[in-house]
Order: sequence, then C-alpha cells, then structure tokens
Amino acid sequence: MRFVVYGAGAVGGAIGARLFQRGHDVTLIARGAHYEAIRDRGLRLDTPEESVTLPIPVVDRPSAVTFRPGDVVLLTMKTQDTLAALAELSALAPPDVIVASAQNGVENERLALRLFRRVYGICVLLPSAFLEPGVVEAYLAPQTGGLDVGRYPDGVDDTAEALAEAFTDATFVSVARPDVMRYKYGKLLTNLGNAVEVVIGPGEQGAEIIRLARDEGTACLRASGIDAPSGVGMASQIRPIRGRLRTGGSSHQSLSRGTGTIEADYLNGEIVLLGREHGVPTPVNELLRRLANRMAREGLPPGLMTPEEFLTALDGSAPG
Repeated sequence: MRFVVYGAGAVGGAIGARLFQRGHDVTLIARGAHYEAIRDRGLRLDTPEESVTLPIPVVDRPSAVTFRPGDVVLLTMKTQDTLAALAELSALAPPDVIVASAQNGVENERLALRLFRRVYGICVLLPSAFLEPGVVEAYLAPQTGGLDVGRYPDGVDDTAEALAEAFTDATFVSVARPDVMRYKYGKLLTNLGNAVEVVIGPGEQGAEIIRLARDEGTACLRASGIDAPSGVGMASQIRPIRGRLRTGGSSHQSLSRGTGTIEADYLNGEIVLLGREHGVPTPVNELLRRLANRMAREGLPPGLMTPEEFLTALDGSAPG
C-alpha cells in the first residue's frame, strides 16, 4: 500500500511525514515553493517532542506519479480546491484507485464518489500548521492526532481496517468506523469557529460568536436528521513547539499566507445550505461566510471586527 498525499500542506505533510517515519511507502504532491523546498532539502516535521527532516519523495503534479495497484490517494487540500484536483486525478489514476478524504467538511467524499468507486472518509483531528515552505508543524504528542476512517457513504471493509492500522502505526489514534460521516459532521460543528478566528481573531474574544454559530449548526443537523456526536475532539492538549503555541486554525493560516481563498463556503456554508433546505435561520454562519470570503479576496489580515461590531452587523443583516 503506497500513500500518495495529494496536497501536502499542514495536514497532508504531517500525515505523510509520520507514515514515512514508520516505513510506509509515501509520495507527496506539493506545489510551488513548498514543492521545491521538499525536493531540495526534504520535509521538516516539527512537533513538541522532535524536529526531523525526512527525504520523502515529492512531485509537483499528479501526472508525475505512476499509479499502481493498491495506491491510496489521500486528499488533503482545502475543499475549494477539491473539484479541480479530482478532475486532474481522474484523468490519470485508474478508476479503482482508493481515494480517502482527510479533509474538513462533508462535501469532498461526495465529489470524489462521482469519479471514483472506492472512496473513504477520514475524520481529521490534527492541530497543525504550514507557514514556511518545506516545514510543517504538528502540536499534539505523543499521539500526533486522530484519523478515524470508514468507507463512504458508510461501512467498514478490509481497506478501512488496513488504513486504520497504518494510521495507528504512524502515531495517530485511528478507529475504523462504519458511520465515520457522523463524526465528520460533529467535526464540522467544531470547524464553524474557523471563520470566527478569521473575522474576530483567535482567542477567547470570539467565544460567544462561536457558540452562536454552533447553536445554528446543531439546529440544522437536528432538522436534517443527522445524528452527529457532540464535542468531537481529542483528550490530548495542544502543546508548544519551541515555546510557541499554534496561533490559529487552517482558515487563519490561509489568510495569513495570503492564498486568496478560504474554506468558509464548505464549513459555515454547509450549515447555511442545510438551513435553507430545512427552514432553519442561519444568520451568524451566513455573515461569517460572507465576511471570511471577502477578507480572503481582498487579502485582509485576520481580525476585521470586534465581537461587538460583528453583533451590530448581524442585527442589520438579512436572514440567512
């Protein structure tokens, strides 16, 4: 089983590095300066317990991979990039290649299943960061994170069990779950705070707005008949790396790196979609979605508003 990590940023880089450390066959697909740094110097993984540079094979596009039977493609890009990535992959990879989504949100598996028969969902609990080419950081130890896995739309088979075994060997907590998408919906509720870190800034100042966004999300899942577990997370606490704590989640990092796009349409926007389908108002998530997208387009730094300014804007906004 070879792991082709498609989108080797924070999450993909950390997963690929840990698998490679444990002797698994890994190829990374990265791009730009990140690809060049890994190609020339290897991928550096920084954790609370070690800093190690690994000579992981890396390419800059799927067409540079010679796909073979048994390959597992781990999708680890942001959801807004998934459709284009899958289109490129489907032109090259065999139709029975294993595609596993180690991504936030709940849309990626559905997109993949249109093109590939063997699709798996992975519920990712992996506080990590990618802010410098060639370097990824993972903030949990001794377990690097959680990677529960199951077949999409549901079920467990030999492949799911093999993936869980490989992830466990690579210092992740991993369980093969027949209902893994329930857990991904539970993780979605947690990720509704990503846009708050962007609009308000990280820290406790946005706690009330996060609560409001998650209350809307819980109401939408209930109306949709989705029985998602609450409080999806890990018991381990985030630990500092070289005395420095992780400053923000994946959306905050996207804004800090100036990528020009953000994942809010598939996190807060998923709740807005469910709300519109089932008649549940979602004004908080709609405003967060719109503001986060505007900030990404305009290249604005995190911290556009104070909580009070957001609530004032919310009072004047149209229903979601």
